[in-house]
Amino acid sequence: MSASTPYEYRIGIDLGGTKIEAAALAPDGSLRLRRRIPTPHGYDAAIAAIADLVRGFETQLGGHGSVGVGIPGVISPATGLVKNANSIALNGHPFDRDLAQALGRVVRVENDANCFALSEAADGAGAGQHCVFGVILGTGCGGGTVIDGQVLQGRHHIAGEWGHTPLPWPLADELPGILCWCGHRNCLETRISGPALARDCDGPEARDATSIPARAAAGDVAARAALARHADRLARGLAVVINLIDPDVIVLGGGLSNMDHLYVELPGLLPKYAFSDFIHTPVMRNVHGDSSGVRGAAWLWPAPLA
Repeated sequence: MSASTPYEYRIGIDLGGTKIEAAALAPDGSLRLRRRIPTPHGYDAAIAAIADLVRGFETQLGGHGSVGVGIPGVISPATGLVKNANSIALNGHPFDRDLAQALGRVVRVENDANCFALSEAADGAGAGQHCVFGVILGTGCGGGTVIDGQVLQGRHHIAGEWGHTPLPWPLADELPGILCWCGHRNCLETRISGPALARDCDGPEARDATSIPARAAAGDVAARAALARHADRLARGLAVVINLIDPDVIVLGGGLSNMDHLYVELPGLLPKYAFSDFIHTPVMRNVHGDSSGVRGAAWLWPAPLA
């Protein structure tokens, strides 16, 4: 395909450890087509599967689409290879170049948390805001910043790696902290992710926090205490974000973003920790749910399409 070929719609790909989701957006952002497939084993198989999805979309829709991909890692500006991906098959590969070669066109690749933030900034909970900080609270913990519709990547493409900053203002019983897979102790990911909440409530072997809010509502004292600790730790982490970049809105995503109490508790906890005489930062539930990642990947190609 010629580099000058005009694109008639945006194709977004969300590459996860268990599924690949693809979506095609019309120029106005409306959904034209969506599909999910299991993530195949192996790097080459993933490249081939994504290329097949794109070709299938173009056969069904006609014309050509721009391609943006969200991955659970980043492209290193030093090596051009994927780094920091928890889907370890991606690490050490020139993913963007390999996919571009398979498709015969330029592709844009970004961290999946950044894609989430971009989606919510484009036409979600942060639409119309100057600075949007998006938070992923799920199996892991991540974040992304969008300023005036542009993802903030940073010099090393690690801007927003908020989950691997230490828990602020730790209490005595929070030290020395839990060892994180990254090699450091007391990363926010070890304290506010879904598995972290489950462990805090139900012991070291627990992994699933899904039932904890319902148990707390039914009067389970341990569940209530765990949710209170989790909200306080999350508020401490977000207060540091406010101190650093003072976003216009914070948008929560991931499985834990469905916990209703966070939108009640966090606004009252943030002023306790942030460095200001008043804090009015809205904490919003995402609009696009589990489609935010794939939509953000599509929005890596802003208007006008070229």
